[in-house]
Amino acid sequence: MDGDTLYSIGDLARRTGLTVKAIRFYADRGIVPPTDRSPAGYRRYGIDAVARLDLVRTLRDLGLDLSTIRKVLDREVSLPEVAAAHAEALAVQIRTLRLRRAVLTAVARRGSTPEEMDLMHKLAKLSEDERRRLIDDFLDTAFGGLDTDAGFAGIRGSMTPELPDSPEAEQVEAWVELAELSQDPDFRGSVRRMAEHHAAERAQGDATTLRRDSVAMVRDEVGPALAAGIDPAAPEADAVVAAVMAQYAQVFDHPDDAELRHRLLTRLEAANDPRWERYLRLLAVINGWPAPESLAPVFAWFIPALRARLPR
Repeated sequence: MDGDTLYSIGDLARRTGLTVKAIRFYADRGIVPPTDRSPAGYRRYGIDAVARLDLVRTLRDLGLDLSTIRKVLDREVSLPEVAAAHAEALAVQIRTLRLRRAVLTAVARRGSTPEEMDLMHKLAKLSEDERRRLIDDFLDTAFGGLDTDAGFAGIRGSMTPELPDSPEAEQVEAWVELAELSQDPDFRGSVRRMAEHHAAERAQGDATTLRRDSVAMVRDEVGPALAAGIDPAAPEADAVVAAVMAQYAQVFDHPDDAELRHRLLTRLEAANDPRWERYLRLLAVINGWPAPESLAPVFAWFIPALRARLPR
C-alpha cells in the first residue's frame, strides 16, 4: 500500500486482520470513515485507515467504549488522558473483583449461610469512611471515657485497621472477619473489661514505674519456665509466681496477699480471650504488620499456676 492509493474494504480486512463486517461497523459509526467511493458506490480507504483500525482494535482490547475511541481518533481528547481515566476505572474494577473473590473464598472456607454471605458482602463493599465509622463505633464502646490520656490514645490508634486502596485477597478477608468480630456485643464487652482493668492499673501505684503492663510482666517471667518445660503445678513454679507477684506488688505498693493475687488473676482472665488474640492477628494482616506473639501459652501456664497458689 502506498500513500496515494485507495483500497477496498476487503483489502483493509486482509491488511488489518479484521473482518469486513467489523470494518463496515466502524465505518457506519464514523470511526473509520471511507476516504472516497468507487463509481459503483463501493467504499475506498486511504492508508491512514490502517493506522486508525489498528488503534481501534488496541483500544477495544483494552476495554474502551466506541464513543471514547471516536473522541481519541478525532483528537477531542488526548490518548494519555483517556489512558489515565481508563486505568483508574480498571483499578476500581480490580478492587471490586478482589472484594468479591475474598467474600466467595470466605464463604467456601467457612460454609456460610446465605445470610452470612450477604453480611460479608456488605462489609466488604463499605467505603473507607464507612469502615472508619464502623471501627470508631467499636473503639468508642471499648475505650469511651477511658481514652483521655496519651496512653489510651496510642492503644486506640494501634487497634485501628487501615485497609489499603488495593488490598490483597487475604487482607479483604481479614477485614470482613474483623468487622464481624467488632460488632459482636459479647466481644465488645470483653474488650471493655480489659480496657477498664488496664485503666485501673494505670490509675494506681507508682505512675513513674507503671509503664510495663501486667501481662508483659507475666510474659517475661513465664517464658523461661515454658521453655524449660516446668509444669505450672510443680514446686519449681513457685519461684515464677513469686517473681511476678514481687513486681506486681512493688508497682502497686501493696503486699503480696490474697487481695493482690485475686486482682492480678482477674486482670489476666479478662485478657485471656482468644477472640482478642484473633482481632490482633487479623489487624496485623490488614495493616501489613508482623504477626503478633501469641500469649495463649503464657495464660494457659500462669493462670492455673497463680490460682493454685492463692492464699486460703
